[in-house]
Amino acid sequence: MAAAESIEQKVEACAGCHGQDGKPVDKSIPVIWGQQTGYLYIQLRDFKRGDRKNEIMQPIAATFEKDDMLAIAEYFSHKPWPDLGQPRSPKDIAERALTAEHSVGCTGCHLDRFQGDGTVPRLAGQGRDYLAQTMIDFRTRARGNNPGMSDLMIAAPEDDLAALAQYLAGL
Repeated sequence: MAAAESIEQKVEACAGCHGQDGKPVDKSIPVIWGQQTGYLYIQLRDFKRGDRKNEIMQPIAATFEKDDMLAIAEYFSHKPWPDLGQPRSPKDIAERALTAEHSVGCTGCHLDRFQGDGTVPRLAGQGRDYLAQTMIDFRTRARGNNPGMSDLMIAAPEDDLAALAQYLAGL
């Protein structure tokens, strides 16, 4: 990227998928507004390296230098987390999700209330479809940039993962 480009120019293309207002245009695309800086940087780096696969993101990230990725991550981390208007999960789903969370130990990294920190992403309020697909992708190792997450997802029944996705989306 040209050094003369402002950060606003560098992130302009992001809105095409991730939304002008932080609400992704497709439910399978993650919220990046308000996400953790370190996490966003690592994902951009992993797309650039090819450690995380995505036919849209890989070519975009390939054009970025480290300073670009750090600036983009910082920019989006300061945006307000959008309300996707997802309903809270019903009591039975919430109970199943919390039981699954205790066996998997999500809050050990994602922290209480699933807000994340540093290089660990916020999960609370993330898109349900994105969460569900990401958990399955870790489970099947289709997403290979965090082997520890794959191990945890493999250990959890798929029904528990679906309950977790619904619960987390509604927080």
